[in-house]
Amino acid sequence: MDVYQSFIQNERQRKLVDLAGELADAFSERGEKYDREDAFPYENFDDLKKSGYGTLSLPKEYGGEEINLYELVMIQERLATGDAATALSIGWHLGGLMELTETRVWEEEVFKDLCEKIVSNKALVNRAATEPATGSPTRGGLPQTKAIKTEKGWRITGRKSFTSMARVLDYSLVSAVIGDTEEKGFFLVDHDLEGVSIEETWDTISMKGTGSDDLVLKDVQLPSSSLVERDSDQGKSDLPKAWLLHIPACYIGVAMAARNDAIQFAKDYSPNSLPGPIKDVPEVQRKIGEIELELFKARQILYSVADKWVREPAKRGDMAAELSSVKHIVTNSAFHIVDTAMRIVGARSLFRTNSMQRYYRDVRAGLHNPPMDDMVISMLANNALK
Repeated sequence: MDVYQSFIQNERQRKLVDLAGELADAFSERGEKYDREDAFPYENFDDLKKSGYGTLSLPKEYGGEEINLYELVMIQERLATGDAATALSIGWHLGGLMELTETRVWEEEVFKDLCEKIVSNKALVNRAATEPATGSPTRGGLPQTKAIKTEKGWRITGRKSFTSMARVLDYSLVSAVIGDTEEKGFFLVDHDLEGVSIEETWDTISMKGTGSDDLVLKDVQLPSSSLVERDSDQGKSDLPKAWLLHIPACYIGVAMAARNDAIQFAKDYSPNSLPGPIKDVPEVQRKIGEIELELFKARQILYSVADKWVREPAKRGDMAAELSSVKHIVTNSAFHIVDTAMRIVGARSLFRTNSMQRYYRDVRAGLHNPPMDDMVISMLANNALK
């Protein structure tokens, strides 16, 4: 069976994976060029829009497929085998909308209006919560971005960093302190509004194509309805953010791509010091076996926890530790897999024309996506000691 299809449970999921696979194969052909030129993958996002990929996690009544967490993990893993940066970026869009679809914490008319824009206009949205002064929002710091109440609504000013796919976003969900309080809210900001701009600050060696630039807001005037979430909301969901499993799904997709390249190299490369290709060398076979074992462990954990979330909704409130553990285990496994794949390919894996070095740089970024390793270990320790 095709390794990408190994966790498929029904025909709907097969079609979803096939869609992700078609996109991934197209992205793979462009990946090296985008990376070499430090270019933003506009063509990839055009393909995503044309395919309707960005609508998959929307409610069915508003034109989406209402995919569940298991399906999100499945398609994001496959998409990332083609281009990790594009997959991670669209994962924030899909995952954030999945959470809103499941929790319905917004005013329904506001959510419906956003869904209609995503379906009709192929709009893209992402949360903008990170700031230089606060670091990752998962650490609990209050944003310096501030929203002031006005007669017509709100006026918001601030700067957000790590805004993935900023150059093609139509909307951002911007975290801000509300007035002179210490309460935090999220505001839906249309990027066409006056005072909204993108400053191209993204200059990394990993995940170049996410284009996670700074979102700059200067006295942006917003309607009253733009405040879509606030800490004091009574209906706010306390469930863990399971949709963040799109992160480990992406990085195990990178590992899968490295695995495939390494196996193909082992089948094809025949130095004149050997009677045949290096796939017959015991040490190469051992390394391939290690990769297969690590992939098996990581994917079993990823898919089993996602499946539990879908099949046992009554247990979701107690799954924070499991979800965080999945991210820790899978991203670290992905890093180990890529490293082992490079050892099979050898020095050629460091050539800029070889995809291995891109996989290596990209997979390293997974360790810095939330939740970070130290937070996961601390959570597990605290749970055990209670």
